[in-house]
Amino acid sequence: MQVWTEKPIVPAMEHPMIKRARISLVLVVMTITALAAFAQNGGGDSVNRAIDKLLGDHRTYQRVIFALQKAVIDHAAAGVAAFVSYPIGVKLDGKSTLIRTSNAFIRDYDRIITPAIADVIKQQKYGALFINDQGVMFGRGEVWINGICVDSGCKRFDVKVVTIQGTSYLDRT
Repeated sequence: MQVWTEKPIVPAMEHPMIKRARISLVLVVMTITALAAFAQNGGGDSVNRAIDKLLGDHRTYQRVIFALQKAVIDHAAAGVAAFVSYPIGVKLDGKSTLIRTSNAFIRDYDRIITPAIADVIKQQKYGALFINDQGVMFGRGEVWINGICVDSGCKRFDVKVVTIQGTSYLDRT
């Protein structure tokens, strides 16, 4: 009686071109992964250092920046209003107006956070933020956030929107 045994399949020697193609593919995947990681951070390390040096803990600012962007994307008026320092001066229909409360902000949300300002907030990349001792600037200055002291020594602070200004320059040609 004869017993059939299969011989193990031994792969043929890989052709050098196939080997190079596999190595190239691995390098491409690694490069794409590295670029995706950089894009996600978007140069955020230098922004983090600038915020830490000039304003305080960057993690606090970062949380507010991303939460503000999400609230604007979701068109969540109450969510955006929670990030505003009151009173805040804005322009409503071209007229300077002082918004004193979150309820007033929510009521006039669509006149304050115009489509142009919403686009600036939504499209702002973290790594491209401008930082100075006055705060964190979105776009070309349409929105600024900064720390608002909650104690006399300013050891604790809340990060809030301190400026919202018009985008009429965007309409000029």
